[in-house]
Amino acid sequence: MPIVGGLDIHRKQITFDYLDTATGEVKRGQITPADRKHVRAWLARFAGRGEVAFALEGCTGWRYIAEELAAAGIAAHLGEPADTAALRGRKRHAKTDKTDARHLRTLLGEGRLPECWIPPGHILEYRALLETYHDLRAEHTAWVQRIHAVFFCQGAPRLGEGALRTEQGLAGLRAAAAAHLSPAGQLQVATALDMLAAVEARLGPLRRQLRDAARHLVGAKVLAARLYGAGPITALALTCWLGGAGRFSSSRKAVRFTGLDVTVHSSDRKGPPGRLSRQGPPVLRWAVYEAGMTHARISAPDHGYYAAVKDRKNGKRAALPGGPQDRPAGLPHPGRARRRRAYRRLTAPTSDGGHAEDTPDPRAGTPAATLPRWGTTAASSCKPPVRRRRLLP
Repeated sequence: MPIVGGLDIHRKQITFDYLDTATGEVKRGQITPADRKHVRAWLARFAGRGEVAFALEGCTGWRYIAEELAAAGIAAHLGEPADTAALRGRKRHAKTDKTDARHLRTLLGEGRLPECWIPPGHILEYRALLETYHDLRAEHTAWVQRIHAVFFCQGAPRLGEGALRTEQGLAGLRAAAAAHLSPAGQLQVATALDMLAAVEARLGPLRRQLRDAARHLVGAKVLAARLYGAGPITALALTCWLGGAGRFSSSRKAVRFTGLDVTVHSSDRKGPPGRLSRQGPPVLRWAVYEAGMTHARISAPDHGYYAAVKDRKNGKRAALPGGPQDRPAGLPHPGRARRRRAYRRLTAPTSDGGHAEDTPDPRAGTPAATLPRWGTTAASSCKPPVRRRRLLP
């Protein structure tokens, strides 16, 4: 290709380093400020220059850069941050933005860049909605826990399970706060209730929007219909982050991408072995955990495993894929099996000969299968997963 370059992205500036292979000229500099308008103006210099390609890391800010590159007719190559840094070798000099941009350009020019999958636009939008929904759920849980903590700290009677779910329960909670809490405690509870009302006002419409999106995405419909414990929102999260056919070369890589694989050691050799890596998208791990909790039902296919581990460990451990020591003899391991089943459902051929995720979204206008896919890893969040070795069962 005539022009190959690298972009190092930061909030205040974007450092570029590109090589014109026809003349051997190398140009370096910065794009300031780092916003869509200035990036678009800078890319105008490559109009009519033939084949142009730029590499960038899959960290915060990569999305709009990749969109502007595609709009300008320039090939965007998304590098996996951990693997890209590993190819740098031992650190001998201070790392700067210029050296990062040059490193990306060198890897791309030599064909050694560990690339990520760039999802289509509608999948990125669904991911953003799912992340917002996950944040709101976490915020709601935090305020509920704060109310219970205030009552416990001041020695008030324990609240019932449904104290925050009905109007009668809320009225009883306010009466209990007035009777047993100090003025500061009453203010804490009143503030928490106001925040819960604001969060719930956003959660309702967002939940309906996500369910509507799941009804229009073939992969989500397939998972919701065939995978036990996967509702519309869970199936949508699995589809948006696990992708479709050609995304991963094996189901084991899909499990590792989720961040629920068991590690032997951490990158700095200080982490204890036998723990979950917790790398990759937090929303995907949350969705898988929610699906795992459904196996607490007696009618669930993997209830035997859940009950056995819960008796020896606890309910949370039973819903997650632990190490080999957690798996009772003769029983399957539903934690990893759920990710593998989801992967196989998404990659299995459909009735028309295609795949679940290859079917176009009616509101997107572009089939996912026609969009560029590079490599077998995936850029799903600001911190893509770091590959780690696993314990042998």
